[in-house]
Amino acid sequence: MGENASFWESLIYAHPTCTTWKQEAEGSIYHLASILFVVGFMGGSGFFGLLYVFSLLGLGFLCSSVWAWLDVCAADIFSWNFILFAICFVQFIYVTYQVRSVSFDREFQELYSALFQPLGISLTVYRKIVLCCDAEVVTLEKEHCYAMQGKTPIDKLSLLVSGRIRVTVDGEFLHYIFPLQFLDSPEWDSLRPTEEGIFQVTLTAETDCRYVAWRRKKLYLLFAKHRFISRLFSILIGSDIAEKLYALNDRVHVGKGFRYDIRLPNFYHV
Repeated sequence: MGENASFWESLIYAHPTCTTWKQEAEGSIYHLASILFVVGFMGGSGFFGLLYVFSLLGLGFLCSSVWAWLDVCAADIFSWNFILFAICFVQFIYVTYQVRSVSFDREFQELYSALFQPLGISLTVYRKIVLCCDAEVVTLEKEHCYAMQGKTPIDKLSLLVSGRIRVTVDGEFLHYIFPLQFLDSPEWDSLRPTEEGIFQVTLTAETDCRYVAWRRKKLYLLFAKHRFISRLFSILIGSDIAEKLYALNDRVHVGKGFRYDIRLPNFYHV
């Protein structure tokens, strides 16, 4: 105990205290470095947030190195600040390379800007989603069917990129599907991962359409690996189903006061 006490006493009390303070302020380079540190630590997340942080912190450490070299004339202060500047510079180059390597076709870039970026989805997460659909946008010509009532199996989840889809049942119009809406979200949500089913509606392209399609099994494997992506799609699909329910004007009525939504046959309402 005595040795430990003497160690702490020597560490605290043996160190010379500041009896006099410098009257003049440090040079402008030192204050510029401090300002860069303050502004740099205000950066956000994501690729561009990292670029912001590392660029400003790197400039701050560079200014501190210049200050240590010219004003303080302290080799150790200069060395540490220059090493930190070099680390920030390397990190900045690495993040820049990552940003340039994560590039998409025009339609996928527009889809990211319109749907995923406002939700705060990073480019790395979006890349996993794009790779799951093989980075392919499918074309559906005018008056061609995406799904036929009672025939087409529910084996994928598709998102309309451009065009307009007409939804009908027994030849009667239900509603339209517009860009950035899922083509088969009610069908997807009505089945469990191990279940199979067929469409109860017909989806026809009213104009030339382009859509992105994720195969059911492949998408569930992605969900199993990345729970965040699973929650993201759950939110998107739920919101899409709500929009479709509001768009439905005609309901099919069943006896005894029950009725059900045409595109959600598993959900009954009194």
